[in-house]
Amino acid sequence: MSSFIGLAFIAIGITFDVLGCLGLVRLPDVYNRLQAATKCVTMGTCSILFGTFFLVGFTSSGMKALLCIVFLILTSPVSAHAIARGAHRAGVKLWDGSVIDKYREDKEGEA
Repeated sequence: MSSFIGLAFIAIGITFDVLGCLGLVRLPDVYNRLQAATKCVTMGTCSILFGTFFLVGFTSSGMKALLCIVFLILTSPVSAHAIARGAHRAGVKLWDGSVIDKYREDKEGEA
């Protein structure tokens, strides 16, 4: 039963990773692409690692997978925020169809 659950998590993770890769190709600007990449890493890669944990159990490989999940959950959103803020400060324009720009409203976010 645990191998079925592990394979299901791995399949879900692969699906998220594929959809995230499609988002990187299809989305119009760096900010939307960054959101797709962050979702891809957070949901896809963490799901693959969790499925790997289910397959191998509480071994050294399983513990490393759980440690990697914690690391990715803590660092992925922070790095995406830093990249988006740096891109905005560097003057990278938003897509024409963007509705709101919170960084422009924030005086500290302006270049």
